[in-house]
Amino acid sequence: THTYEAYEITETETYTPTEKWRTRDEQYNMVAVGDALARELTARGFIVVHDTTAFEPPNLSTAYTRSLEMLKARLDTGEQYDYWIDVHRDAYSGAYNGGNGVEIDGQSVAHVMLLVGKGEGQTGRGFDEKPDWEANLRIAQAVTDAVNAQTEGLCRKVMLKAGRFNQHVQVGCLLVEVGNNRNTLGEALASMPYLADALDEAWSSLKGN
Repeated sequence: THTYEAYEITETETYTPTEKWRTRDEQYNMVAVGDALARELTARGFIVVHDTTAFEPPNLSTAYTRSLEMLKARLDTGEQYDYWIDVHRDAYSGAYNGGNGVEIDGQSVAHVMLLVGKGEGQTGRGFDEKPDWEANLRIAQAVTDAVNAQTEGLCRKVMLKAGRFNQHVQVGCLLVEVGNNRNTLGEALASMPYLADALDEAWSSLKGN
């Protein structure tokens, strides 16, 4: 949904910002992270469709409306998926994030975190059509546990929030925060094999395989 989200600019990872920590350059925004996750999942036997549409233009505040239209269009044509994964990057907060990654075999790897929307409104009004957030939470927790079984602390605690983040479309709609704006793209990409393994393991477990 937030396609233009991007990471810290470094000497080797340089992009032209559309605004601070955002770029339309698909080599450095969330498309690059989605590509990496798609490759990892494909290698594990998943059939993956990666939609690279830029949903932020013309207005960031209505991006979820446009990404929802894409999801509904796919469902209307009969497409079926086990997972719908919306890949984001978080915003850095020193108080919240503490350490900004995990070192694995000498490599700095960005934290990941799954977010689950309950479909409630910020003022208590909520949406007419709400997600089955308890079912989504079970999946998100299974993925979180599977990531941390590989490397403790790599996946942050599942975050429950009031909005719905298009997760009402189907059980299995996951929002994954991959690092934050103070991480590098390289650190974000380095977490994708661990996330892919966890998605594979969690799905097998939930299906009883």
